[in-house]
Amino acid sequence: MTRRKIWWAIPLIAIAVSLFSLSALAQSGQTTVTGAGAGVFPAGAAFNGVSLSSLSFGMGIALPGDGTANGAFETTLVGTSATGLARSIVVVGDPTSGSGKVGGPATYSGLCSVNPGDGTPTLNGVPFTVTMATLPDGKWGLALSLGTTRLPAAAVNTGSVTVK
Repeated sequence: MTRRKIWWAIPLIAIAVSLFSLSALAQSGQTTVTGAGAGVFPAGAAFNGVSLSSLSFGMGIALPGDGTANGAFETTLVGTSATGLARSIVVVGDPTSGSGKVGGPATYSGLCSVNPGDGTPTLNGVPFTVTMATLPDGKWGLALSLGTTRLPAAAVNTGSVTVK
């Protein structure tokens, strides 16, 4: 799949999941985290030897308030390998636990698959955590941990995020 197709596929999936999550919210009073967009990493962000510059994401997560979570999270981390090659690392997550409050912050975690984007096999069963919170400048920030690697928060500069 080309980078352009990935860019558009993630928000479309997130919108579909978000619509399902919003109808569940109306029925049960639970917190939902929905959004699709893109963001930029601060200088120095890296994952497995890839210097990261940005990400695109889509999510639709239900947090019923009992410590569990369900829904879908996808992101494409964009950067450059140590050899100077462009890389797109695709992460697809299945959240199983989390918490949040209306307006944020919200945190959810579970297991994900990570496609390194270099032709090597996809890594499955990788623990992940996402935290959505407002940054000091008022923009949403998406902080992602993959396995033992904690990435700095990417400032969301395109699209939207809703925690309600």
